[in-house]
Amino acid sequence: MITLRLDPKLEQQVSHTAKHLGLSKSELIRKSLVDYIEKIEKQSPWESGQDLFGKYSSGRSDLSSNRKELLKDKIRAKRNG
Repeated sequence: MITLRLDPKLEQQVSHTAKHLGLSKSELIRKSLVDYIEKIEKQSPWESGQDLFGKYSSGRSDLSSNRKELLKDKIRAKRNG
């Protein structure tokens, strides 16, 4: 058995949703946990990190292919000034 503490807002949302669906709060939480666990077990690495990829994008699409030239340009720019 698990005892779960929820903040008041979330508890109110759970109660409202359970009532709307005609479920008990416990049944809603059980179904939600099962669905969540199935979802994370099926995610590919891409899906797991999708919200992070490109988050801090430089706007350049050639960084991996031109990395040596870009680094040389940075060093030259720093030396000159």
